[in-house]
Amino acid sequence: MNVDALHNAAQAAQDTTADPVIFSITVFVLAIIVGYHVVWNVTPALHTPLMSVTNAISSIIIVGALLAAGPVEMNLATVLGLIAVGLASVNIFGGFMVTQRMLAMFKKRG
Repeated sequence: MNVDALHNAAQAAQDTTADPVIFSITVFVLAIIVGYHVVWNVTPALHTPLMSVTNAISSIIIVGALLAAGPVEMNLATVLGLIAVGLASVNIFGGFMVTQRMLAMFKKRG
């Protein structure tokens, strides 16, 4: 390939942009499909580690939500960030409680 063809291909890629809403919806739907298949195919012995990974992902969500809720001015992003912090916190602490109960089932009595 010559340099002009590469330049034209790069220019064509830059000229076509996807609508951000459609792009976000596509990523969301793909995440749902992948998440469903990942969780559905997990053996029962791996549910506890899966819960721990889910809690770790929720912790990452909290960091992003804190960044969104951080600005002083009150706008839609701040409100949604605060809601995300609350819901992810409930998810994290609830996940740790469920993990603790599941681990207690495997402890030997006596």
